Amino acid sequence: MAMEGGGTLSEKYHNSKKLSMRIRGELERLEQLEFSSPSGIDSPELSFSIKRDISQIHSLCVDMDRLWRSFASKQQRDLWKRKVEQIAEEADSLKDSLDKHFLRNQKRTTEAKERAELLERANGDSSHVMRIFDDDTQALQSARNSSLMLEEAYSAGVAILSKYAEQRDRLKRAQRKALDILNTVGLSNSVLKLVERRHRVDKWIAYSGMILTVIIVYLFWKWAH
Repeated sequence: MAMEGGGTLSEKYHNSKKLSMRIRGELERLEQLEFSSPSGIDSPELSFSIKRDISQIHSLCVDMDRLWRSFASKQQRDLWKRKVEQIAEEADSLKDSLDKHFLRNQKRTTEAKERAELLERANGDSSHVMRIFDDDTQALQSARNSSLMLEEAYSAGVAILSKYAEQRDRLKRAQRKALDILNTVGLSNSVLKLVERRHRVDKWIAYSGMILTVIIVYLFWKWAH
């Protein structure tokens, strides 16, 4: 619609009213687009059209303000002054609605940018947390390996002690058999005492071996922890 150029005051007034009605319809369409989705949808072409029509109304108001002042009748001047002021106020109100739309759109854009930055930082923090989790997992696996080694060392120590116990039993049986044989052949008491001393020495050797084994297992357990 070309509204510029000549025309009477009434024509300019009716043209400005038509523009105002059209702007209101376009603002409603713009708001429907804006609230049709959570992220909002903007139409730059529609926004530009509304802004252009508002500027056209302001231009018409300037022309009408010049025309109503030329009337000789004060009553007509007052009447048209109120009409022109109403049109100007309505144009200002429409401009405020458009400005609020621009502010909301700018706010959504800023919030979307902040969310993207926050998500990027969150992804970075997540990678850091995953690295920490991997380190903890490795430490836990190392502790499990150490525990398995300790259990194996303990089992080996128990097996060694069992062997010493078996050897001690065999030595006792051998001692009894030797004593029986010696008694049978009638060997002297000195020989028997020598056998007993040898038995005590063997017993201390066995005990020393068991104690040494326990010490070795304990030192390995301390080293593993």
